[in-house]
Amino acid sequence: MYGSKRFHLGELELAVLEYLWSNGDFDAKGVYNTLGKMRGISHNTIQSTLERLFKKKLLMRQKISHAYIYHAAVSRDELMGRMIKDVVKVISKEDTDSMLAAFIDIAAHHTDDSRLDKLEQLINEYRLKN
Repeated sequence: MYGSKRFHLGELELAVLEYLWSNGDFDAKGVYNTLGKMRGISHNTIQSTLERLFKKKLLMRQKISHAYIYHAAVSRDELMGRMIKDVVKVISKEDTDSMLAAFIDIAAHHTDDSRLDKLEQLINEYRLKN
């Protein structure tokens, strides 16, 4: 799934993943009954979205009786890390200074001091491991 090919997740795909992370394992009908009806989309749209996420290896499934039960194959944190790495790889083109500056800018403007302290702690822990 995550080699040299860049992948994209649409808004509905992210919503389905969020639904499964928050609510646990479901079949297509279960996802449709809540998410599909709320959004006014068809059962087939939910089913094809689940299939796309399965093909992208972001969901796993198990056939029980006549239906597949889907569950997330990756955690929210793991997916976020993969997506950030993907964007950095595509945009930075070896310019890691700009990437780091952008990351610090985002962290400084969207968090409080305790989160910046946590970032500093994580950096120090990483340095100790490596």
